[in-house]
Amino acid sequence: MNNRKENSTNAINETYWKDHCGIAFTLSTIGGRWKINMLSYLLHEERLRYGELRKRLVGISERMLIAKLKELEQDGLINRIVYQQVPPKVEYELTELGRSLEKILVLMDEWGEKNM
Repeated sequence: MNNRKENSTNAINETYWKDHCGIAFTLSTIGGRWKINMLSYLLHEERLRYGELRKRLVGISERMLIAKLKELEQDGLINRIVYQQVPPKVEYELTELGRSLEKILVLMDEWGEKNM
């Protein structure tokens, strides 16, 4: 979804910081409008179905939801569980790597609540 030219200064800087700074890498992995919310919901629930996530993420388009779920799956933060049945059933859960973000997410929530 990045429309930036590969050899532009912004793209080069972004790649450098993602590769050399832990904070930048973390923010690029979990940042954005929807990923944090998805991770938070999955942290507090064992598993959520696709439709349950969609209902909770008010204002998200289907296209955006699918894209962000794929990104989280590719980054190894969530598992997609497909049940072979009719109608189709798909659930999402955090991986161990995804669960390792718990302290960060809790601290971010506490900080936000305190400083809102």
